[in-house]
Amino acid sequence: MEHNKEPRVYLLPNLMTAGNLCCGFFAVLTIFKGMQMAEFGDAKHYYETSLLLIFGACLFDLLDGRLARLGGQESDFGREFDSLADLVSFGMAPALLCSKAVLLNLELPEGFQRAEPGVGWAIAFIYLLCGAIRLARFNCLAVVGSEEDLKTFRGIPIPMAAGFIASLTFLIIYLHDNDRELGAWNWVLAGAMLGLSFLMISSIRYPTFKKVGWSTRASVPLLALGTIFVGATIVYFQVLPAVWFSAYLIYGLIRPMLSVQRRKAVEEMLDSEGEEAVVDEGER
Repeated sequence: MEHNKEPRVYLLPNLMTAGNLCCGFFAVLTIFKGMQMAEFGDAKHYYETSLLLIFGACLFDLLDGRLARLGGQESDFGREFDSLADLVSFGMAPALLCSKAVLLNLELPEGFQRAEPGVGWAIAFIYLLCGAIRLARFNCLAVVGSEEDLKTFRGIPIPMAAGFIASLTFLIIYLHDNDRELGAWNWVLAGAMLGLSFLMISSIRYPTFKKVGWSTRASVPLLALGTIFVGATIVYFQVLPAVWFSAYLIYGLIRPMLSVQRRKAVEEMLDSEGEEAVVDEGER
């Protein structure tokens, strides 16, 4: 009965995870192409493409969990595969991009420098290390399966951290066009990466919104608001993604200050009514 020891591998959710990994892989390759350009203006296109690939990985990561829960196909294999893909797409790719595209000229005073000039590489590695630790901890907590860990993430999830870094980097590159000398923005991004590194391994709780799925019901005003949200993001894609990811990051920080009722209202606003929904006779 050796075949019974084989892990369960479900097609559609794991195809989405493979799409996530594919986006991360090509993001890394695109960053390497940008690194070969002598001028930042020539490399800008490659860096922007890599950022779009990271956003694409975020989309695939969103879909794989939704499909798995929709079909009751969550598995240990899927969880481990997803974590490995996340480390490439949301750990390695953003760290490499920031260290070589934005933080390249971030330097300590000359007296503090050693063999490797600059500190961008060190900040990027701290981000990657904390991302790996966060994923390992998540998998351990998933095995235990406590009720609180099913409702919320402990520490900001690495796709959200990568989305924030990618959107902020995209905004910085957009604002500075062909100029690699970013001034204070270098230190802003460096501080953001260190802050996110701490948040990933912290015990600060972030909502999962796992109940939001294909069967989620919404009112007409909420549907209109969602349409405006998507349309505005497409039109102002250079700016608004940074706003949305920032809002999620800040919400986790202020969440403990909110009352239980206010917190529940925010986090369940989009949840599906599920079995509690009553279908009127006229709607059948």
